[in-house]
Amino acid sequence: MMNLIIRLPEVLRLTGLVRSTIYRKIADDTFPRRVRLGVRAVGWGEAEVQTGLESLRHERKNS
Repeated sequence: MMNLIIRLPEVLRLTGLVRSTIYRKIADDTFPRRVRLGVRAVGWGEAEVQTGLESLRHERKNS
């Protein structure tokens, strides 16, 4: 299976979270780290984001 790299707008759309929440969760180690694509470009592995979404759903379900 190929792990596609997705950019921030797609991550925001998939998660329903805002940019600041994504970056806070990265800092808290509760969301996948970004991958540097260039000097001013980052992305996330699609599979890692999907795994992160499952963790978020599990976290919300158990809270």
